[in-house]
Amino acid sequence: MSRTGRTEEGRGRLGSILSGLAVALGCVLFFGGFGWGAIVYRPYTVPTDSMSPTIVAGDRVLAQRVDDADVRRGDVVVFKQKSWGDMPMVKRVVAVGGDTVACCTDGRLTVNGKQIQESYLAKGQEAEWKKIPTITVPQGRLFLLGDERVGSLDSTAHLTEAFSGTVARSAVDARVDAVAWPMNGMLDRPTGFEALGPISSPGPLRLILGAIVAGAVLVLGGAAYGPIAQRAGRKRRTTRTEPAGVR
Repeated sequence: MSRTGRTEEGRGRLGSILSGLAVALGCVLFFGGFGWGAIVYRPYTVPTDSMSPTIVAGDRVLAQRVDDADVRRGDVVVFKQKSWGDMPMVKRVVAVGGDTVACCTDGRLTVNGKQIQESYLAKGQEAEWKKIPTITVPQGRLFLLGDERVGSLDSTAHLTEAFSGTVARSAVDARVDAVAWPMNGMLDRPTGFEALGPISSPGPLRLILGAIVAGAVLVLGGAAYGPIAQRAGRKRRTTRTEPAGVR
């Protein structure tokens, strides 16, 4: 075999190796991303408009499994409360244990005496359609409101119950990160609560999606590279072995 032939054979072998490595790495990223997502996130379908306009009836959301100790003001959470129907519900945390919550001052919700800029409410909507008396949230509990304040059956609808309509932290199953269908993407960060303390950071959803997309690209690219490289090699060999034409 000529030196040129051995070189082309080596290139072909290297191309096959690189193609196989790309496919293998792509499979790890692709299936690993789906596995990671299945461990970290749970899907829910929201049945009502109580969280409109952030989440509307029929939306499919992805909620990150979190420890109840990690729940913070502004989080949109999935929880179950026996006195509220004992079924998964989605509401926003506006106050945590030890906070004093009331409404309204100049049309805004107040927490610990600070007016909260609730950018997630519908344009022109007031913070609450009825007065919320001043309530100090018991330790280990949460005060929850829907973003659609007029029709939401939230803590304001249970003020006469024990603990003034609050929900135990332990009732929280997950924190909503994104609306998966329709593909509205990640929820906006509730920056109006930052003056009261740190707010939650987004979960790893973007990293998971990035791993899945990168894996798919590597699998498709690696699978396509091998045949393309082989075809290019055959074309070069054919060109070199063709007899010279008569001039």
